[in-house]
Amino acid sequence: MVVTLRGDGVKTESAMQSQIWRINLSNLELTTEPVPPTWKRLGGRGLVARILCDEVDPTCDPLGPRNKLIFAPGLLGGYSLSSCDRVSAGGKSPLTGGIKESNAGGRTALHLIQLGIKALIIEGQPERHGWWVIHLGKEGAVFEETFKVSEEPQGMVGLGVYETASRLLERYGQDVAISLIGPGGEMCLAAAGIQNADKDGTPSRISARGGLGAVMGSKGIKAIVFDSQVDGKPPIAYPKAFRQAHKEYNRALMGHPQTQVYHDYGTAAMTHMCNTFGGLPTRNFISGQFEGVEKISGEHMRELLLARGGKSQPTHACMRGCAIQCSNVFADEQGKSIVSPLEYETIGLMGSNLGIDDLDIVARLNWEVNDLGLDSIEIGAALGVAAEAGLWTFGDGNGAMKLLSEIRAGTPLGRLLGNGVYLTGKMLGVERIPAVKGQAISAYDPRAIKGTGVTYATSPQGADHTCGLTIRAKVNHTEPGGQAELSRKSQINMAGYDTLGVCLFAGFGFGVAPLTIPSLLNAIYAWDVTDDILHVLGRETLSLEREFNRRAGFTSAQDRLPEWMTRQPLPPTNAVFDVLAEDLDSIFNW
Repeated sequence: MVVTLRGDGVKTESAMQSQIWRINLSNLELTTEPVPPTWKRLGGRGLVARILCDEVDPTCDPLGPRNKLIFAPGLLGGYSLSSCDRVSAGGKSPLTGGIKESNAGGRTALHLIQLGIKALIIEGQPERHGWWVIHLGKEGAVFEETFKVSEEPQGMVGLGVYETASRLLERYGQDVAISLIGPGGEMCLAAAGIQNADKDGTPSRISARGGLGAVMGSKGIKAIVFDSQVDGKPPIAYPKAFRQAHKEYNRALMGHPQTQVYHDYGTAAMTHMCNTFGGLPTRNFISGQFEGVEKISGEHMRELLLARGGKSQPTHACMRGCAIQCSNVFADEQGKSIVSPLEYETIGLMGSNLGIDDLDIVARLNWEVNDLGLDSIEIGAALGVAAEAGLWTFGDGNGAMKLLSEIRAGTPLGRLLGNGVYLTGKMLGVERIPAVKGQAISAYDPRAIKGTGVTYATSPQGADHTCGLTIRAKVNHTEPGGQAELSRKSQINMAGYDTLGVCLFAGFGFGVAPLTIPSLLNAIYAWDVTDDILHVLGRETLSLEREFNRRAGFTSAQDRLPEWMTRQPLPPTNAVFDVLAEDLDSIFNW
């Protein structure tokens, strides 16, 4: 069954004039509308928060028809600025029960912008159970029904992410952008993410955190294909001023020493650093240092990939025009690609956290989790809890893979693991559950890196290092004093960057040349924003997110780390999380 619909006002000649696109799944209808005034100066994460506050009942069932799934590029997306084409996906989280935004690189943001989509809002649910591939182009939307692959050879339901993406690219062309879910999203597992094709067409860039893939699955969408068939930049009000600001930003970014570090080693550069601080999760967060750290370090990975050749790429860009190129393609001894990319968070949660010191094993586990369409942080944490409960043995890669096969098979145990670490730990009777607001803590133990611990505790997003990582601050990370203020500044900055559509690492350039942010915005949009616009955007975004959670029933009781972290010392520093409750409670007193 194919339904072709034309959205009101979708015209080729105005493709880059921003509008709001809405897809109503109850009647398979696409409509377009002007951008409301209060949405115009927001993008990405900030726009997601604004839309959710304006249109979604915070008490709704996250997997019910009243929740909405939103895709929004950032304010600086589409202008060939290095590392500024990230897309935000958002909705009410089935994992935390609160607001959730998760962003990713790849092609999706650029195609949204080239189609003139300020935000894509997906609402309702199909009146009858079924699965859809939605093709969005200049002429509107095509809704194509797809079926279980076991029932129809051309169907896609039940297929993993990689095979699904391959079929979609073959059908729609190699240059389209794709956002899709795997079997985990089809099963509405709370650890399911939404995966996006990178610049090479590999579905490797995942909006992983918070279960947004389950939200997409609850709406019967297997994939969305964005097909702009347009190249070039959106309108720029003052091109000369834009070029000058662009040049200054590039100079600052390329001149920063961390740009070269991440170019050479990617996010895996954090492995040694975190281990040195005693904050590398090891065997379900029982220790902060791992005896096998050398074998899973970024330095070792680079040497390995350079030696292996073939498809190996120690340096790789996930999106067009990225100068940092912090991604990688991890290949086996024969030079055949296993997974792209292998990131620090996965190394931490599926390597040291599981007692595994072999990058080949970690990469294969990573591929399996990706193909299932799941968050490797959440699943790595759940596997760690399962090992502590005796379901498998730390260090046994085959045992970990066997449990992942349970998820693919949809067994009760597999569904338990696929619903995340909190539920897994509770069901298995494990006290040491590394989660905040129901979401797994990422690969920086908050007892050793306390500013990031404050972020985990107080962020409206749940435990998420990308909401305010503090490890690079020149402070004593085990000293509780001052950590709340450090986290506050980092959270504001990151909420601002996410609203701009900016990669975390682009912050190195903007940090050196902060005035390029207002200069770029004023040049592009003919605005007159002030020099503190990053701070303004960050505060507005956080305020909106906290308001949504307040309406959903959140209180300060949710802004805490698990109690065991306040009393179980973390070797080798033997630190506990002892930031004062009053510091946590006052962090957002503007």
